[in-house]
Amino acid sequence: MSLLLRNRAAILLLMLNIFIIFTGIGLVIPIMPTYMTELHINGSVMGLLVAVFSLTQFLFSPLAGRLSDSLGRKKIIVAGMIVFALSEWFFGSVSTPLLLFVSRMLGGVGAALIMPAVMAYTADVTSAKERAKGMGYVTAAITTGFIIGPGIGGFLAEYGMRVPFYMAAVAGGLAAVITLFVLPESRPVQNHAVSNNENPKEDRLLLQLMNSYKEPYFLSLIIVFVTSFGLSNYETIFSLFVDHKFSFTPKDIAFVITFGSIAGAVVQVTIFGWILNKFGEKRVISFCLMMTGLFILLTLFVHTYWLIIVVTFIVFLATDILRPAISTQMSMMAQDDQGYVAGLNSAYTSLGNIIGPVVAGFLFDININYPYVSAALVLLLCFLLSLRAGKDRKTAVRNQAVQEK
Repeated sequence: MSLLLRNRAAILLLMLNIFIIFTGIGLVIPIMPTYMTELHINGSVMGLLVAVFSLTQFLFSPLAGRLSDSLGRKKIIVAGMIVFALSEWFFGSVSTPLLLFVSRMLGGVGAALIMPAVMAYTADVTSAKERAKGMGYVTAAITTGFIIGPGIGGFLAEYGMRVPFYMAAVAGGLAAVITLFVLPESRPVQNHAVSNNENPKEDRLLLQLMNSYKEPYFLSLIIVFVTSFGLSNYETIFSLFVDHKFSFTPKDIAFVITFGSIAGAVVQVTIFGWILNKFGEKRVISFCLMMTGLFILLTLFVHTYWLIIVVTFIVFLATDILRPAISTQMSMMAQDDQGYVAGLNSAYTSLGNIIGPVVAGFLFDININYPYVSAALVLLLCFLLSLRAGKDRKTAVRNQAVQEK
């Protein structure tokens, strides 16, 4: 098998792994109304249940990124899949809120191990020209899994509320075995050691985040955080919002979310690379931020089933383009620190996914419309920030060119 075919096969396997992970993350969303009823909990507690997964992912992501540089991508990916499978099985077996929180934290550790390693692996096996396409494929699997997960969860829940989690555990275990025997390592072990010695960046999470403002991709990290906050705010409350406001069934929720997911995935695997090459990462990121904020706000003013589908479709499509655009931008800036930057990317994503659901659950208990108002405002403010940052960068480049003359 040629090197090109082997790299493409490796990316397909990575897509399978990341799809399974994010499907498992999203399984809980359509079951939220049932959990609220059976466990007698409010929106704030449900928001915490979603956020605790991202909390552990946030704490472990920078360390996981460094481990993928020093120990190899493959080992970290396999370990993450095993931890994820165990967490899903545990979630399906327990009945008390405390143990549900424990199982979600364990799942966060698994996701933290996998995300930076997968992103860094993709960077290892793609050229600079093909980087956008490779990141688009992986992010398509991420987005599809995260958004299709609720649909699968809603369908399987008809056979039992625990069935979706047992199925995710089996799928995760099988993927770990396949990865162990099929996926080749992307870089020799000795290169990991050299890279680690040449880039002695501190592994401690707090110092990494404190020092990240010095990096040229810091604005991209801020946009990652804000986007994750807004989108998790939107997605966490979506099933509760349509359940309370429109009496949607789990199948209705599954259809709406799955429809938007498929469309976004098609864009990512077909024309995403062309979009970035044609318009550039900066323009694409600003436009998608604007569209996402506006259409989340528009969700509050639609009242029919099909209008909800259209608005949700545009929100998901915009974010499906936004996420890989940001990842591609940071990957191009990272150069030899792919694992380190991927770890920071995952950490900022997790930080947004922690705060977003907590705020959404708290606001939902006050008024069901407030979570979407906050998400839309934050995304639109970030859109304005991206425009200002673009002007600042152009001015800096122009001034540098004048000085060189």
